[in-house]
Amino acid sequence: MSNETSSPATLAGQTGPESNSGHGSTSSGQTTLSGHAAPGGHDPAVSKETRRRVVAASFIGNFVEWFDYAVYGYLAATIAAVFFPESNPQTALLLTFALFAISFLVRPLGGFVWGHIGDRVGRRTALSLSILIMSGATFCIALIPGFNSIGIWAPILLLVVRVVQGFSASGEYAGASAFLVEYAPANKRGLYAAVVPASTAAGLLLGSLLAGLLTIMLSAEAMQSWGWRLPFLLAAPMGLIGRYIRTKLEDTPVFRELAEEDHAVKAPVSSLFRKHWRLLLKAVGAVLLNAVGFYVILSYMPTYLSSELGLGAAESFLATTIALVTYIGFIFLTGMLSDRYGRKKVLIAASLSFIVLTVPAFALLGTGNFLVIVLVQILLGGMLTLNDGTLPSFLAEMFPTRVRYSGFAVSFNLSNALFGGTAPFMATLLIAATANELAPAWYLAGAAAVSLIAVVLSRETSKEPLRHE
Repeated sequence: MSNETSSPATLAGQTGPESNSGHGSTSSGQTTLSGHAAPGGHDPAVSKETRRRVVAASFIGNFVEWFDYAVYGYLAATIAAVFFPESNPQTALLLTFALFAISFLVRPLGGFVWGHIGDRVGRRTALSLSILIMSGATFCIALIPGFNSIGIWAPILLLVVRVVQGFSASGEYAGASAFLVEYAPANKRGLYAAVVPASTAAGLLLGSLLAGLLTIMLSAEAMQSWGWRLPFLLAAPMGLIGRYIRTKLEDTPVFRELAEEDHAVKAPVSSLFRKHWRLLLKAVGAVLLNAVGFYVILSYMPTYLSSELGLGAAESFLATTIALVTYIGFIFLTGMLSDRYGRKKVLIAASLSFIVLTVPAFALLGTGNFLVIVLVQILLGGMLTLNDGTLPSFLAEMFPTRVRYSGFAVSFNLSNALFGGTAPFMATLLIAATANELAPAWYLAGAAAVSLIAVVLSRETSKEPLRHE
């Protein structure tokens, strides 16, 4: 094996303590292709400074992605009025969420493409391209004229841009998670991977703050005319900053080792379905609770509170914002818990809590008491972090290095395409069909039951070195 299996992961032109440590060096205490592992689970070839840059690079792309999804979800009622003004409010809202859901249908295809690039060419290459396409598409939403200006072409253009977003975003979450896990110390992979859902929550938080601020400061006419466009314009500068940071980092030591020895799989997606289809099925099931729970609790909730329960728009945004602040703190705590007690135990606890508590929690939301609503949202968010803060490390560790990006991207995006992106639409549809405001809660509890089975059937991964085969 080459003596340069872990080349320096530094910013361009910079050298330092993360330089090559020789034969058999590894990332994060993982075994190398030759079967060796760094003593004590620490890789001397990766410095703390490099890991800090990796965390920043992983954070910002996912942040931009979910900032966009947050703004779209939180301003759904305004967007519905702009693009579907001739429909009644509930139908317009259904059409707006339908566009949201349709954009997810392309995500499995994106998972195949980005998984191939990430496992064949490199994690960094995939992440640098995805953030550029994603931020550009988000920026374009702000430029689309409304229905009153160009008629049916307005929602058509919105759909096209949402599809491009869905394609580009399909590689972001999986890639950032794999990137962090492969750079992290072996005993802190859960904590490092928790940065990904934390960045997701931070994007949602900024989206909630901006949506709430605009709703308070602007009239309904101003919001529909130009106010709703402002948050989408921010995607361009944030995306360019994220791409710049990512292009200055080298790929993970684990992937570089594979590439230098020409062990990278030529067709990773094909290998995934041929050799690891059982893992793929378990992963899709394990993601189901996260897919439904995330969009119901963190994206659809303000619309549910205002449209279904009659809470004021400003109060709905405020309640969600308070819940998101606590959510970010819970995420890192969950990551540490999964490092200490194992991924399966934490994920099982998440599923059981949703099965038992979701319907009573939604019933309490119906009281209309603002304090009760905030406390319930904090509870639901805390329950979700048990899943959300553990899932990235769990999925990344589940698949071997050669197909890690593909396995994560395909399973995560397939489950999100079928059940995540459709969750706001299904919640609205179930309420309309059953006249029962608790319908979304039952839907969420059912998703938790499926995830529970998938996790129970999976192996514990937190104490194992990352597999290559």
